[in-house]
Amino acid sequence: MDLRPRQRQSFSGFTKSEVQRMEHLLNEFKEQCLEKEFCKKLARILNRSSGRAGKPAVNWNEVRSWFQKNQQNGLSKESSCNEAKETPVVTEALARNKKIGNPKMAEGEKNEDLSMLEFEAKSLKDGAWYDVDTFLSHRFLSSGDIEVHVRYVGFGAEEDEWINVRDSVRVRSVALEHSECRKVKVGDLVVCFQERQDQARYYDAHVIEVQKRWHDVRGCRCLFLIRYDHDNSEEKVRLRRLCCRPDILANSE
Repeated sequence: MDLRPRQRQSFSGFTKSEVQRMEHLLNEFKEQCLEKEFCKKLARILNRSSGRAGKPAVNWNEVRSWFQKNQQNGLSKESSCNEAKETPVVTEALARNKKIGNPKMAEGEKNEDLSMLEFEAKSLKDGAWYDVDTFLSHRFLSSGDIEVHVRYVGFGAEEDEWINVRDSVRVRSVALEHSECRKVKVGDLVVCFQERQDQARYYDAHVIEVQKRWHDVRGCRCLFLIRYDHDNSEEKVRLRRLCCRPDILANSE
């Protein structure tokens, strides 16, 4: 299973599912959709969506321009039934779980509209994090915990798993632009792409040291010493191998 960060290209338009989502938001939030922070947050969510893998990055100005154009055109139709299908069943589970205090949900994530978010889940097979494609079902355990039946992006039914929501489901980690390296601090929880001879996986890690370097035509050249949580091994990596937690972005703005 591979969660390599998306490559950024020149923007060339929204996908059909993104348009459906934005139509829904325009109907629900109306004038609020034109606010800068609203558009910036939506742009980040769209850019980390599995549906934009391999496609150009979205700029918040492009999001606002779309809202302005369609608001002027008097767009007021309801979202399609496909939008309802895209909203994961885990929305209910996560909302319920927040009431009992989920330590995995960062403060910056609590006020997000869950229907807009993408999720990642930690596999029971290898302890690595993978993008969630679909939440197939959910169930309540006698312990009070909630489990969801997940299908991972790029994998078939044979890889489906029942995952504990409290411990192993969270809002998807975000790949950083080269100019955003300053947002990664010592002590931060990150998700790092660990490359080994027999496997390549994304694992939780903590930043131990940051070595600032001058950027060049290749982008960020800084080095980050990280320690993997699952095996305590340490490694120096470039920014391109790191994905940060959404609360790091929220706290740095």
